[in-house]
Amino acid sequence: MEFDIAIVGAGPAGLGAAIEAAGLGLSVIVLDEQPAPGGQVHRAIEVRKAAGRLDGEDDRDGAALVAAFRASGAVHRPGVQVWWMDPPAGGAGFRLVATQDGASQGIAAKRVLLAVGALERPAPFPGWTLPGVLTVGAAQILLKSGGNLAAAPLVIAGQGPLPLLFASQLAKAGMVPDLILDTAPADAWRRALPHLPGALRGWRQLARGLHLMLALRRSPPHCVARVREIEALGEHRLEAVRYRTEAGWTQVPATILLVHEGVIPNVHAAMSLGVEHVWDDGQACWRPKLGVDGETSVPGLFIAGDAAGIGGWRVAAIDGRLAGLRAAEALGASTDAARRSRLRLERRPHAALRPFLDALGRPREELLAPADATVVCRCEMVTAGAVRAAVQAGATGPNEVKIRTRCGMGPCQGRLCGPSLTMLVAEARGVPPAKAGHLRIRPPLKPVTLGDMAGIPPEDRAG
Repeated sequence: MEFDIAIVGAGPAGLGAAIEAAGLGLSVIVLDEQPAPGGQVHRAIEVRKAAGRLDGEDDRDGAALVAAFRASGAVHRPGVQVWWMDPPAGGAGFRLVATQDGASQGIAAKRVLLAVGALERPAPFPGWTLPGVLTVGAAQILLKSGGNLAAAPLVIAGQGPLPLLFASQLAKAGMVPDLILDTAPADAWRRALPHLPGALRGWRQLARGLHLMLALRRSPPHCVARVREIEALGEHRLEAVRYRTEAGWTQVPATILLVHEGVIPNVHAAMSLGVEHVWDDGQACWRPKLGVDGETSVPGLFIAGDAAGIGGWRVAAIDGRLAGLRAAEALGASTDAARRSRLRLERRPHAALRPFLDALGRPREELLAPADATVVCRCEMVTAGAVRAAVQAGATGPNEVKIRTRCGMGPCQGRLCGPSLTMLVAEARGVPPAKAGHLRIRPPLKPVTLGDMAGIPPEDRAG
């Protein structure tokens, strides 16, 4: 099966790219792990629209984006896990292998566009592996999918817009959190203030965030600011949360703890294809080095949306459209320069808030340098102390630490521990994170069975 463009991910960026490329007459396939288009931000948007449960302008615009994608003519493959991608070789195109309903299939494409979104920043702290500790994003998936978080007491700890937004969503659903712990550094506002004039160009988004903050401070739940450290306590599952402020340590009972320390680009697939990446000091994470409209260092490969750098869903949708046009142009399609100019103009106010939010949401130092006893690799239960010891014993980078400790060898293949591993190696060696390097990512990109591998049709097998 061969297509002009294969898009991995059906969030705002993937949908925008598919709409533009398919509209120019190219054959486009969109491969997505979720059962319906929309991504995390617009999860189950069609179901919610049919039930009359769209909440505000973002939901309405998201539903319109999904509807436009449905009408675009692009092939949509939901519930698909892409676990192998080969870059072009000898003039051939890309080769992808995906599994759906237990059956594996090869897909050939002249161009590939990765729109795989973001990951919540891994936030290792004592007790984060206990049952009952989840990320805010995971809890939001439960809520949007019709689940609930009725267990109490419920504590939210973290920083950025998402905890505030989710707290308000919980309140609307009748599940008011008992406590919100704001972990933003004490100097966050001072760092962010120089970016405020530019942020005012995105005043609508800024106003929505301020409204959420004021609404939460006028009513339950109770909020505690300038939290420096948190710990999850319990024998077999979460029983309590300890947190430290300037006044000292406090302990409160908790059945559920939701944590969120911002989001970072999902770079796993791009790294496996050899895309050049750079270290973002402001957000303490890796991001792909991109050219015009999502072009990467790998010919024919494009990246758009939060996988390229965090910008929010509206920026992602526009960047997806621009990348889709660029990929189509590379295949000989005639594109409209005036349309690209209009899209870039439309993008500006939505992107204006990002430098302000980035400065406000830079992770605190305590998070980037966890104590020795803290587990950083959940899959293999490797501690920060074990990583530091491996560096002291001669390991110079994450891949050598991986060999010595098994950090990054588990089912997540370094998605959760990779950023922490880079930071810990850099700290132990006394070098910048960019010099410490990152894990080498090899397929399969996701855990697969031997049956998945054996089930690849003969015509789709390499070599």
